[in-house]
Amino acid sequence: MSNLVIVESKNDAIFMKAMVEFLNCNIQIEPPIYIDDYESLEGLSETKLTTTLKALEADLQKRDIEKIGIIIDLDNDSEAERLNLVNKCIKQVFESETLLSTKQFIDICGDNGTNAKLACYFTNVGGKGELETLLKEIKAIQSPYADCLKSWQTCIESQGKEINQKEFDKFWVSIYLRYDTCSIQEQKQAGRKCSMSGFDYVMKHKKDIWNWDNPALDGLKEFFTLFC
Repeated sequence: MSNLVIVESKNDAIFMKAMVEFLNCNIQIEPPIYIDDYESLEGLSETKLTTTLKALEADLQKRDIEKIGIIIDLDNDSEAERLNLVNKCIKQVFESETLLSTKQFIDICGDNGTNAKLACYFTNVGGKGELETLLKEIKAIQSPYADCLKSWQTCIESQGKEINQKEFDKFWVSIYLRYDTCSIQEQKQAGRKCSMSGFDYVMKHKKDIWNWDNPALDGLKEFFTLFC
């Protein structure tokens, strides 16, 4: 039997894989957490999530999947609003119970009679946000370049312009990767080694730029322990 997690993007998958590896190395869990595959939505919408679940339902028996996780951004929605979206998509594909909260499994059944367990989690910090919000929160080293963006934001606002928090967090993380965490040697290949477009390199070679013990990760850790 195998497990699968549905995420919004390639970078979400890269981060979640690193999170699972961290848990296996640093938390005593028997048996260890094991995720066989990550399905990427490449952006969230009801249509995309439903389509992904339909494809999964058709393939469920062949892939012999025991547990399914759905990880999507909370963004500016409430948990109840996100749960409503996920439940709506699930009901279009499976016979199932209703998800009443995150980090709890429900039983689902496909048309072909196959059964599995499904749970969800919403990436957030303090009830809002997405992956970059979380990355900004768990940075582990000094970040003078990225932190000075706050002064830039104040300057922009004084000119009657604005940048929303979502875009600011994305910008902050990009500067953190490019200038605060990138070595002189890496800067020669900044696009591949010091950016979100090169996030796979970052997470493979520079995991220590994140604080994996930050409390902001507690909910995500709890979610992944469901797959033990």
